[in-house]
Amino acid sequence: MYLTRFRLNTGRSGTHRLLASPHQMHGAVNMSFPTAPPREDGGGPRVLWRVDHAPAGRADLFIVSPQRPDLTHLVEQAGWPTLDEPGWTTYAYGDFLDRLTAGDTWSFRLTANPVQHIRKPSDPNTPRKRTAHLTLRHQVRWLLKRQEKAGFEILRKPAGRRLLPGQKDDPGDEHEVIVHNKVPHQFRKGDAPRNAKTDVRLVRVTYDGRLRITDPDALRRTLTCGLGKAKAYGCGLMTLAPEQ
Repeated sequence: MYLTRFRLNTGRSGTHRLLASPHQMHGAVNMSFPTAPPREDGGGPRVLWRVDHAPAGRADLFIVSPQRPDLTHLVEQAGWPTLDEPGWTTYAYGDFLDRLTAGDTWSFRLTANPVQHIRKPSDPNTPRKRTAHLTLRHQVRWLLKRQEKAGFEILRKPAGRRLLPGQKDDPGDEHEVIVHNKVPHQFRKGDAPRNAKTDVRLVRVTYDGRLRITDPDALRRTLTCGLGKAKAYGCGLMTLAPEQ
């Protein structure tokens, strides 16, 4: 497995096109490999990507992949092609994953597509429809419901720092996690005319927080296979960093 970081040149029109369309970014990421990555979830490691935005307009593309990528085409489209540096850094991710140990605590970042499947109350026989969680408490609850199976637990705040204690299905602010950068997307698949069948709508949110590893093998699967839906469109990639 490999973890790659690519700094996007936000002053270029090619970068703006990629950032505006997760479908185009998905295609650009896939072009980094000689063989096309699998399109459907097969249970094994897959290509995941995420764009992190930072102050002063900086944007970084992160990619986790079973194969080492070649991002030369991205440098030409959305980087600094006249510089001598390659424009990206790739790390051997497997060594890091092998060192994960139960009980260790880490800071984490996850960009995800928190959704639910609901039916119209007036017609319980209709098929379930996937809809986005739009409120903070539902977005946090979505992540908390998945933490055990994903191999981690989000740390709880000391009692003195809790301002909104949890109640029933409302987690309040008891956990060491914040949700930010909620971005709704609507874009077309390919070059087809825009209509209900070719349009994709999704909401991406970013979670930052602190976790404790409970099941290293499960967490390795989470880090290499992704968490949640819309993985092809920049969701599902969790990364860890040492606690500050």
